[in-house]
Amino acid sequence: MTADIWLPIAPQEIEGLPEGPRYLFWDGGEEFPGDPADCAFYVVPYMKPTEVGVRPLPGMKAVQVVQTLTAGIDHVEPGLKHLRPGVRLCNARGVHEASTAELTLTLILASLRGIPDFVRAQDRGEWLGGFRPALADKSALIVGYGSIGAAIEDRLAPFELARVARVARSRRTTARGPVHPLTELPSLLPDADVVILCTPLTEATTGLVNAGFLGRMKAGALLVNVARGPVVDTTALLAELERGRITAALDVTDPEPLPAGHPLWQAPGVLISPHVGGPTSAFLPRAKRLLTDQVNRFVNHEPLRNVILTTGENGAWMPGEIGM
Repeated sequence: MTADIWLPIAPQEIEGLPEGPRYLFWDGGEEFPGDPADCAFYVVPYMKPTEVGVRPLPGMKAVQVVQTLTAGIDHVEPGLKHLRPGVRLCNARGVHEASTAELTLTLILASLRGIPDFVRAQDRGEWLGGFRPALADKSALIVGYGSIGAAIEDRLAPFELARVARVARSRRTTARGPVHPLTELPSLLPDADVVILCTPLTEATTGLVNAGFLGRMKAGALLVNVARGPVVDTTALLAELERGRITAALDVTDPEPLPAGHPLWQAPGVLISPHVGGPTSAFLPRAKRLLTDQVNRFVNHEPLRNVILTTGENGAWMPGEIGM
């Protein structure tokens, strides 16, 4: 059997790949580049619908590694039931931190300082002055303190915030301070001026931001979602936005893409970007470095990085570190 490695980036564009495997380029096209049964290491095409990325999985009877180029793995989880036991699923920790953290700061600053209003005023030829909130002296709450959450805090550091609180699945201590468990989230929400969502999408986080969560937020607070759309209950968010009690900056929505005519487009106090946290010029060099490292580790029988889970018997799986 040929040891094939499927890559969504042309292999000749990736420096340092080891000799031995046969490298096949597949970025989600209709035709597979080879027999899925011969694939040992599968890199899921980036920014493609779930049905595209999981399509070859039923035929990958000998695959050993499934590598995503995203931090989240929810788009491949539906296909895991097709895999034999022992397949390692790895995410792209280290690839998206810079871009996602940059966008998070962009959304926060644009929302607080009224940049969308200024752009609309410019279109009208109107000089729109007045006072706006600053990020300085605000209190921020980061919900989901994995590598992206930490990268966001790194970039918040120069902005003279009064306080940054951190929430993750379980309690721990970092160099920057304590990380609170999810169970303490209700008591932390009322003190936060900016609530940043960067948690993975799991059963525990789907609908996490519901009416109760939003109701505990401080009046005038900003909700920023750079996680996944279904982390937020859209109906509950719309109710709070229409009341004018909070504002929101959303890089992800539920549904997504957000269809024309959806009430979120016209909701007061909301800034929407079209899920662009990851796809920037920073993506490709970091993705190539990750793939080179992972493939070399695979070929040399060394431990892989970023193992999120390993498939078990009967479609079950054993979790690794999910990055929250």
